[in-house]
Amino acid sequence: MATPRATLVVIYSDRAEECRAFYAALGLGFVREQHGRGAVHHAAVLAEGAVFEIYPATAERSTGAVRLGFTVEARLAMPPLEPGRHTLTDPDGRTVDVVAV
Repeated sequence: MATPRATLVVIYSDRAEECRAFYAALGLGFVREQHGRGAVHHAAVLAEGAVFEIYPATAERSTGAVRLGFTVEARLAMPPLEPGRHTLTDPDGRTVDVVAV
């Protein structure tokens, strides 16, 4: 039996572009997507194929308090991070735990 693993994380943001820039600065590579008539959003494929997406918030869909964690290459972050653990805050106020290696 396979061990469960996350394959998709979607956040909804009133500051989608600012969040895209924040997470891109950690080294996530985003592409702009739109499925059919759905909302234009940003998607990044993470290690082992997991997908992280940022959608614009709507009255029906907004992401409240959630804590996220990423392992990133320290030298690829902008600005580069010192190796180790960092606690950052994204533009929506979410706590982001970062392990820089």
